[in-house]
Amino acid sequence: MLFDEFDKPREECGVFGIYSPRPLNVAWLSYLGMFALQHRGQEAAGMCVSNGEDFLVEKDLGLVTQVFDETRLQKMDLEGANIAIGHVRYSTTGSNLRFNAQPLTVRSNKGILGIAHNGNFVNAREIRQLMLNEGVIFQTTNDTEVMINRIAKYANLDLVDATARVMQEMRGGFAVVIMNRKMLIGLRDPNGVRPLCIGQREDGAYVFASETVALYAVNATFIRDVKPGELVWADENGLHSLEVIPSVPTPCAFEWIYFARADASVDGVSTHEARVRMGEELAKEQPVEADIVVPVPDSGIGAAIGYSRASKIPFDYGLYKNPYAGRSFIAPTQEARELKVKMKLSPTAAVKGKRVVLIDDSIVRGTTSRQIVQLLRDAGATEVHFRVSSPPITHPCFYGIDTAARKELVASTHSIEEIRQMIGADTLAFISEDGIKSAVGGPGLCLACFNGKYPAGVPLENDVNKHALEV
Repeated sequence: MLFDEFDKPREECGVFGIYSPRPLNVAWLSYLGMFALQHRGQEAAGMCVSNGEDFLVEKDLGLVTQVFDETRLQKMDLEGANIAIGHVRYSTTGSNLRFNAQPLTVRSNKGILGIAHNGNFVNAREIRQLMLNEGVIFQTTNDTEVMINRIAKYANLDLVDATARVMQEMRGGFAVVIMNRKMLIGLRDPNGVRPLCIGQREDGAYVFASETVALYAVNATFIRDVKPGELVWADENGLHSLEVIPSVPTPCAFEWIYFARADASVDGVSTHEARVRMGEELAKEQPVEADIVVPVPDSGIGAAIGYSRASKIPFDYGLYKNPYAGRSFIAPTQEARELKVKMKLSPTAAVKGKRVVLIDDSIVRGTTSRQIVQLLRDAGATEVHFRVSSPPITHPCFYGIDTAARKELVASTHSIEEIRQMIGADTLAFISEDGIKSAVGGPGLCLACFNGKYPAGVPLENDVNKHALEV
């Protein structure tokens, strides 16, 4: 099972790409863009850089700042460079091994290609087996290599046409950036499950990124989101677009619930404003008498603000998050594992003698929720009413979120009342699917992890094994 310290579902990765019509320090800009996307993946980082002739790749396990120290950044500062792609990774298919770090590269009749991918292809295992039968050799165990090898296979097509052809073959939720020595390509699945946007700098450089926050980090102005089913590319003749697959928008609701940064905008909808509206909807649907509204920082803050506004119950920071608690803490004993939450969160005096409404974005297994409730009780909270700004997670995600197997999701095997007893709250309630739809507005949403309705297909035989490509 792969969860972060706060028992949250984990997004697979973030992608970044930049094309400049003239030489530019694209390695440094990619570094900044990847750093802005660090929340989307903290296991590995990498980038490719080209100047039209040379093609450099650097990647490794670790955070962006760990992988790209001053020495590596200087190495990537290729003279005359004008194209780069970057990637930050969580492993949802393929183990957390160095050879699975991205970008991946292949040499083909189209020259050397680099690819960075966010999401999952639900038919990758099937296509991979067909290619293995044809004698294709794979170097990694992740599904990204399936796509890049498939593109290389179409030797009679140019890079854009070959990529469009493969887009039509792959199913699932995905956003991808691809580069060779001359162009940068971006594409998005026809359901738009995974996000991708376009920006431009004043010097003319085009930027593709998983979130608008990466555009801001490199002084690029937001142009628009890549449309579901669209392929875009930047080259010496500017920016181009091709509608490859008809658009059926169902972006992932968790982008607004949890994944995207609070200052981001996804498909034209502000993350923070959507979270505030979720809190308002939650207060309308699940009211309770209490003295203060307390968020689980940081992802519960927006919803807690909304809940407070709608309920007229004062908002306060009843939990302090230690900004220096890193992700590398090792817990060798049960006691140490139980102390991990206390390393990150501690209660404030605001909760003493108060009836608390505790707001969090999700409950996956419930273990961390139980510890947080107990923290508040130990600090003197007289009541703890748990409110969640997502519906119960009952199904696994096949589109790039690591929510584990269904049997490991507490809401798939327990009633809300059983979960309440498990976490020790006085009351427990979740927002409804209609509440999420109302809060986000805009396009239709992928709510598969709440209702099991998968808009972009499922793997053969409904395979829930997140490491299905490791054969």
